[in-house]
Amino acid sequence: MKKLLLLFAVATMAVSAQAQTVTESKTFDNFYVGINGGVATKATGHAWLKGLNPNAGLRIGRWFTPVFGLAVESNAYFSNKPYKSTGTAVRFLNSSLLGTVNFSNWFGGYKGEPRCFEVVGLYGLGWGHLFGTSEDLFGDYEFYNTYLPAGKQITHRNNLTSKAAIDLVFNLGEKKAWQFYVEPSITWGLNDEVYYGYPTYPMAQLGHSSMQYNINKAYVQLNAGFIYKFKNSNGTHNFTVAQLRDQAEIDALNAEINRLRGELAQKPKEIVKEVEVIKEVAGKDVVREVKVEDLVFVTFAQGKSELTADARKALAVIQPGKHVQIVGTASPEGNPELNQKLSQARADAVAQYLLTRGVAVDEATGKGVQGTTSNRLAVVYVK
Repeated sequence: MKKLLLLFAVATMAVSAQAQTVTESKTFDNFYVGINGGVATKATGHAWLKGLNPNAGLRIGRWFTPVFGLAVESNAYFSNKPYKSTGTAVRFLNSSLLGTVNFSNWFGGYKGEPRCFEVVGLYGLGWGHLFGTSEDLFGDYEFYNTYLPAGKQITHRNNLTSKAAIDLVFNLGEKKAWQFYVEPSITWGLNDEVYYGYPTYPMAQLGHSSMQYNINKAYVQLNAGFIYKFKNSNGTHNFTVAQLRDQAEIDALNAEINRLRGELAQKPKEIVKEVEVIKEVAGKDVVREVKVEDLVFVTFAQGKSELTADARKALAVIQPGKHVQIVGTASPEGNPELNQKLSQARADAVAQYLLTRGVAVDEATGKGVQGTTSNRLAVVYVK
């Protein structure tokens, strides 16, 4: 038991390391559902191949990282061998909460998609329920009780269980959405007691003892199953690897951001030089000082003249009824004639939007390329 706890403690540390390599999961990502079936038999006390008990089960689970997950599983057992018949189609039902560890991803790392073959470990606790009545199970109830110690009458129908398993997993399909697995396992009846006094049918007394991992109170099982992994918010059926950047890349990006900030700081000065003459209502040309506070800057994508959400947000500060002059510009790349048309289209796009908001547009002019650096702007002078 201590070794198992140590194993999961180490697995938890591995989870922390692996969680940094994949993109964040949404609440309903990385869920799966599966069915399985096979045979089980008592671990000790008889020949395995003479007492096979067929079973079928359902498993629902979720991977929280490529290494660690949880699953809920329930299996129904149909045969009564080597015990007496319960008189029911399902003799026993075992439901478990299982921790899952992908050893392949733990030791080999996750490469962005599942491997064709993986090894997964499972371990957890469960609840077992025995069907049938005392009369079904034991016939002459008083006769059977002569073989049991005092106070150990046939009354308990439930017990605590524990399962340990290894899944040999094959990932199938182009998108690795399907899995086929073969699973050898062992399940213990943790608080059972075993009696062999009855002449024909040995009996495990469910829920009569203290907690104990005992091979004599266990059954071994070999199952096979299919799993389907639901589609995630990332568009795949599995985890995707995060695009991590080293410090050198981060430093380079920061340097580029600072350079662009420096260029943007020079834009108001360039635009002030462009707007020198303001036509007053009286019709006279007068020189008027233009302040940066009177300017609204609208940026565009490369080669585009459509207003973005950020552009509309910037223009929202201009109140209806104000008079404005608009200058559109373009960056140095490309054909000069095309840049002239693009700068005019940007000025017109801003003008049309402001007109719908009740702003008076006195002039909207495309100035083509201004300066020697990226200049995909429309500048609005608010009078």
